Amino acid sequence: MPLASLGTTSWSLAPDNPADLVNLAHATGLNALQLGLSPIVTDRAKWATTVPRLIEANITLLSGMMAPIGEDYTTLESIAETGGVRRDGTWPANEEMARSMAVLAENAGIGMITLHAGFIPEDDSNPERGVMIGRLQKIADIFACEGLCLALETGQESAEALLSILVAIDRPRVGVNFDPANMVLYGSGDPIEAMEILSEHIVQVHLKDALEPAREGRWGRETPLGKGDVDWDRFFQLAKELPREVDAIIEREGGDNRVGEIREAVDFVRTHLV
Repeated sequence: MPLASLGTTSWSLAPDNPADLVNLAHATGLNALQLGLSPIVTDRAKWATTVPRLIEANITLLSGMMAPIGEDYTTLESIAETGGVRRDGTWPANEEMARSMAVLAENAGIGMITLHAGFIPEDDSNPERGVMIGRLQKIADIFACEGLCLALETGQESAEALLSILVAIDRPRVGVNFDPANMVLYGSGDPIEAMEILSEHIVQVHLKDALEPAREGRWGRETPLGKGDVDWDRFFQLAKELPREVDAIIEREGGDNRVGEIREAVDFVRTHLV
C-alpha cells in the first residue's frame, strides 16, 4: 500500500513555544505533525495551548511521542542505562505521564503514541526483561483504554529482538514505528533487512538518514535525508508493499538548518513516490 500522510516531528523544529511551533511547521511546507507530548504534560504552563493552536492553524496531528522521564542520550552507555522504561526510580513518574498523555492524545484526536522501550535484555531468564515487558504491557493497556495504539521505536535492539518483544507484550494495539536511521545510528542491523522482518507490525515510519558508526560502541552520525547509508529506493519499495497504509514522518534531530533540510527532504520523498 502507498504511504498515507507526510509530516514532520515537532521536536525536529525545536520550537520555543506553541506559536513558534505553528510558524515553524508552516515554514516546512507541511501541514501535519507527530507531536511530542511529554512537554505538554510536564510543563503545562508553557505548552498547554499547543494542541488548540495547531488545530486552529489546520495542522493535522498524525501521532504523538512519549519521551520517558530521565533519559540521557549523551552516550550509548548512558541511554542503555536510562532509556525507556528501564529504570525503577523513574517508572512511577513515567506511568503517571503515560496516563496523562493518553487522555491528552484522545482529546486531541491522536490515535497513536510512540516511544523507545529501552534496552530490553534478550535473555528470557533475565528478571529485568520480565519487569520491562510488564511495564510496556501496562503502558499499552493505559493507551488502549483511550483507544490508542502504542508504537515501539526501532534502533535500540535488532529486528529479531524487537519481534520477540512484541510477541512477549502480546497486545493487539502494539506495533512498530520503523526508523531506518536508528538501525544505522545504534549499529543494530541492516535497516532494509530489519524492515522486511518487522513489516507486518509497522504502523508508522520515520524518514531519517545516518552514516554508520566509525567503530563499534560509538554513535553513528545523523545526516540530511538521502545523504546517509539508508537504501531509500529499497525502503520506499518496501513501504509500498506494507500490509497497511502508514504515515511517513520526516525527522531531523541534528544540524542548524532543520526547516531548510526538512523542505529538501519533502522534495526527496516526493521524487521517490512518483
